[in-house]
Amino acid sequence: MTGYIKINTFRAFRSRNYALFFVGQSISQIGTWMQRTAVSWVIYTLTHSTFMLGLTVFASQFPSFLLSLFGGIVSDRYDRYKILLITQVTSMIQAVLLTILILTHHEVIWEILALSAVLGVINAFDVPARQPLVHEMIQDKSDLPNALALNSSMNNLARLLGPALSGIVLVKFGAGICFLLNAVSFVAVILSLLFMKLPGFIPSGLKKDIGSELIAGFVYLKKKPAIGKVILMLSLVSLTVLPYNTLLPVFAKQIFKGDAATFGYINSFIGLGAVLGTFFLASLRTGTNLKILLLVSTIIFGFGLMLFSLISYFPLAMLFAAISGFGTMSQSTISNTIIQVEAESHMRGRAISFLVMAMFGMLPLGSLMIGAVSQIIGAPNTMFYQGLTALIIAGLFSNFLRKERLSKKEMEQMKEVEQIVIGKI
Repeated sequence: MTGYIKINTFRAFRSRNYALFFVGQSISQIGTWMQRTAVSWVIYTLTHSTFMLGLTVFASQFPSFLLSLFGGIVSDRYDRYKILLITQVTSMIQAVLLTILILTHHEVIWEILALSAVLGVINAFDVPARQPLVHEMIQDKSDLPNALALNSSMNNLARLLGPALSGIVLVKFGAGICFLLNAVSFVAVILSLLFMKLPGFIPSGLKKDIGSELIAGFVYLKKKPAIGKVILMLSLVSLTVLPYNTLLPVFAKQIFKGDAATFGYINSFIGLGAVLGTFFLASLRTGTNLKILLLVSTIIFGFGLMLFSLISYFPLAMLFAAISGFGTMSQSTISNTIIQVEAESHMRGRAISFLVMAMFGMLPLGSLMIGAVSQIIGAPNTMFYQGLTALIIAGLFSNFLRKERLSKKEMEQMKEVEQIVIGKI
């Protein structure tokens, strides 16, 4: 029985390509979170400005907002495997350049911002190709929900481990080593891609001009109101609430009187909440309404931020940091599940690109806004109002979310994920 449970829990690993991808991507994601943490800490250490923290997030993610739709079109038109290989190699080069910049003690703000913007451009093409490529890696398509659940677990574990490791490395060795470790981590995912054996790419016989394909993407979104409204809600949250990460270095250094390790611990507790949220979602009974859960998660997210902003006692504040991480993960995972399951294959790249616009496009704009506001009213007050805004957004979308019911595909997906958690327990 135990053997059966283990096989059922990791059934997506029966697909050799996915098993390779999972291992390589797990290592790379930890490196990515180490770099994100280190960049924020370096910028705040050099400038002591929350506005500059916001500008850094803006530089790293606004290009994704501008180019993600084009990235979706490229993903739907061309070989996603080759696109992903190119984006991973260029991401490694970006990390190497950051390493050289720091280790040679030539860290200049504009250079860090420029390299952050380069990474944003890369991600605009990476995410719309990487997410749908999972479908092509899975041989037995009934294993797809299992693969998506494992992906979510992998990303959240990386968010837990990456910042904690980054905090330790920052204190003992400095930011340059964090960037170097991230660069090395890309070797794992590049090798995993090279060892894959995917079916040959068959180009679509119908190719329209880019303008027509962009319009087709918006028309498709209009025809899928359930997806469209969820993306709209996520856009508002990404603009006004999710940029709370911008303020975390301030809390680490000023509120909790800590150092880089403190900053890493805060991020890790947020990651811990995200991991716990993954297991919570997986433990839900078949037929649970994901839209209702999205509403509840937004409310929990809002209260978590408000309470975190009011607490100066570090251990207690970490409890609310974990609650905030739970809310963050629930929103993104539920939204991603709806889009991945409901979107047709020929539009999946563009559907994912709308998700990228909502999460990684509005976030940099919000980071600029939150950074500027916090300069005036302070980080704690800013985060408190961000939590309050989350509650307002939940109220605005409450009627829509309470009326929506699970589709048949969503119910099948939740049944698969429930089996996963039974195996873990």
